[in-house]
Amino acid sequence: MDVTPTIDGVVEPPTDAKRRANRLSLAFGVLTIAAGLAVVLAAGSLPLAYQYLPLVATVVVFGLPHGAVDHLVLPRVRNESVTKRSLALVGLLYLVVGASYALVWFVTPAVAFALFILVTLVHWGQGDVYALLAFADADHLETRASRLLALFVRGGLPMLVPLVAFPDQYAFVAETLVGLFDPAGAAALAPAFEPTVRLVVGVGFGLLVVVSLALGYRRADALEPWLIDAGETLGLVVFFAVVPPILAIGLYFALWHSVRHILRTLLVDEPATAALTRGNDLAALGRFARDAAPMTAGALVVLAGLALLVPQTPATVPEVAALYLVCIAVLTLPHVVIVSLLDLEQRVWTAD
Repeated sequence: MDVTPTIDGVVEPPTDAKRRANRLSLAFGVLTIAAGLAVVLAAGSLPLAYQYLPLVATVVVFGLPHGAVDHLVLPRVRNESVTKRSLALVGLLYLVVGASYALVWFVTPAVAFALFILVTLVHWGQGDVYALLAFADADHLETRASRLLALFVRGGLPMLVPLVAFPDQYAFVAETLVGLFDPAGAAALAPAFEPTVRLVVGVGFGLLVVVSLALGYRRADALEPWLIDAGETLGLVVFFAVVPPILAIGLYFALWHSVRHILRTLLVDEPATAALTRGNDLAALGRFARDAAPMTAGALVVLAGLALLVPQTPATVPEVAALYLVCIAVLTLPHVVIVSLLDLEQRVWTAD
């Protein structure tokens, strides 16, 4: 089995590997939603400290590692060798963009938090658009406009539905993150949690969800990909509307977003793709873990550095989790640049 480049040099994995990736992404998607709903049904109101468990427990399993092969994915998708120059460019990107954004947290943390929400919305949306196109062959996303709408809907589910359904907990998370740098700084975000704002967000976003799915249904040549899209979208609406946001985001980040991005990176790595084609998931994931280990260790250094630099030393579970989220935020911005370049290489935004 070979991973062959397309005519313009972009690696195109075999169909069997993509089908395997689709089955795995769907399985982890169902697990994400089922786990959250099961906890709510079984435990009702879960103590706050336990809600952080999925987020904290997956720091070095999914959270930090999922973006830790950024230095490898672009050469691999271009069917090129990894060079010192390519490694240096990625390192420079992380240093300049990450450090600049870290500075924003220290100077204007409320603005940094708002930017974190916006960047995460875009990034998680682009991850799901890729998965729908590459894993599920979603022909109903045939235009760039439909893909952009899907990006906003999919990214908006984890970022906007909890704002409408759980404003107090959303505000608590914002206060905890911003409070590491300025205990009074979160007051600037208070208007976002007002009932009128949440009503506008809820109605407006709800209409976008309906429009996106309705237009997709009209365009769909094959019904199965649309059913996957609709099922995931509506499942996530329910998930984020009833599962407390701290628990929901922890499960979603680890088992949904991170897993899908890891699968994407496996599909541009020839030995990992061969293992997926054979159904040997452990071999593929083992290769990923080996490749991700150095950058994951580097991310832990960044986390430790932030712990030493923040004005308010984290002393509680929410504050430690907030520090981790700030670290994720700092690393996400350069990661989004890499993923956006990967989108261009794989023609995610090139309509057929």
